[in-house]
Amino acid sequence: RLCEGILNILEKDTKISCQVACLEALRILSRDKKVLVPVTTKRNMKILMRLAKLDNVEDPLERVSEFPVIVEALKCLCNIIFNSSVAQKLSLELNLAAMLCNLLQKCKDQQFTDDIKCFDLRLLFLLSLLHTDIRSQLRQELQGVQVLTQALESSLSVRWTEEYKAAEDRDRPPLSLQETDCAIEALKALFNVTLDSWNVHSKNESHQFRYMAAILRHCLLTTGPTEDKTEELH
Repeated sequence: RLCEGILNILEKDTKISCQVACLEALRILSRDKKVLVPVTTKRNMKILMRLAKLDNVEDPLERVSEFPVIVEALKCLCNIIFNSSVAQKLSLELNLAAMLCNLLQKCKDQQFTDDIKCFDLRLLFLLSLLHTDIRSQLRQELQGVQVLTQALESSLSVRWTEEYKAAEDRDRPPLSLQETDCAIEALKALFNVTLDSWNVHSKNESHQFRYMAAILRHCLLTTGPTEDKTEELH
């Protein structure tokens, strides 16, 4: 009942501070599978997707004041999808993976979107882990390998010297915590999407995997902010 009340408030056009507070409360409640049973509906998923800017609208992410709302909505969706098989099925029906790929594209070359990108990638990882149909959709329809590889490349700030050779800068400072977390989430999602990719058929796929291999090599030569984070990255 409390979750329903929160979602009813979120459905209305309320202040950003109120939306963030409601979403923070919902995120904590959504860790409990029993609480999720009555609230995991298409209507409620759509409310959270709208707040997370998971739509087909091509408008860029311009209102920085809304970014905390987007991040909290993505965190809620992560918990709900992880804990609810109903939500996992609804995510395919609502084309959630395509919306997440679209949001990732909006984050490109945009400032202050690292947290959005990180939780977008985490949600793509969860969907590709928990739903085999979404894993196939990402690989075949949504150019998931390309989208995720580009997200990884961006997180690692790769510079190229040749087509499949990244620049090696041994004096480069370690990645920040945010950059490292984004790279880790992209790697986890890439693993799921490429799990059944042992047989490469097309010239484009061959290029994509050589490009990804060069980025993975660069990743192994990169350090994170701490020893533990570097180990997790590798």
